[in-house]
Amino acid sequence: MDKVEVVVAHAERATLRVGDVFLKVDADQARVDAEVEAMALAPVPTPEIRWRKPPVLALAALPGATLGRLGGRATGSAAGWAAAGAAIRKLHDAPPPPRTGRAGRSAAALGAELDAECALLVANGVLPADLVARNRRVAEAALRPWTPAFTHGDLQIAHVFLDGDEVTGIIDWSEAGRGDALYDLATFTLGHEEHLDDVLTGYGGDVDLDVIHAWWSARSLLAVRWLAEHGFDPFAPGCEVDVLRSRM
Repeated sequence: MDKVEVVVAHAERATLRVGDVFLKVDADQARVDAEVEAMALAPVPTPEIRWRKPPVLALAALPGATLGRLGGRATGSAAGWAAAGAAIRKLHDAPPPPRTGRAGRSAAALGAELDAECALLVANGVLPADLVARNRRVAEAALRPWTPAFTHGDLQIAHVFLDGDEVTGIIDWSEAGRGDALYDLATFTLGHEEHLDDVLTGYGGDVDLDVIHAWWSARSLLAVRWLAEHGFDPFAPGCEVDVLRSRM
């Protein structure tokens, strides 16, 4: 061990890497409780918990690497993306946990949240009105009944590790719980639409692509202000604002 690496840090939480251990610092212990519970229930590989002493959760590093990150170049073979899709299917087919996760908002609650956020984006001059209006219309397809599934709730490609074409683990379960399975699929392919077919090959079954597109718009609309306020750049190439522009 020769350094401490800051993986992510903002006002709500921080993650540090020290050697082969990740230290997650989170003042919201309910969120940490949800993460520990979800990892215990998930039927897919998750990090080993080394120890827990609030507000710190220590997790073992996973072997392999991720498929990339939003705004960056995606890596991995078609088989690797399909393997990730198969792991996501295994998660979604498991009995849903008792908690409602980030992907579990009702259509009414999500619609109200979107309307309020869209109004702020336009009123504050964050995004052009036509871009917001178009994506709000696209997002409407996500506001429909769905069967509760075991969802991760923040299934970015940076949270799924593979060694070759084998999934070795999924990290960051604090938003997990009962929710809409297509939210996870949309989050995983956000900004990397070119790999959606590979993911669905592994996932299997019929998937409503209009709902995937709707979740791309909804997630991006809801994320732009939060990201900007917490030190991230949603306007960077390939990130949330570019995702919104791709729907025009």
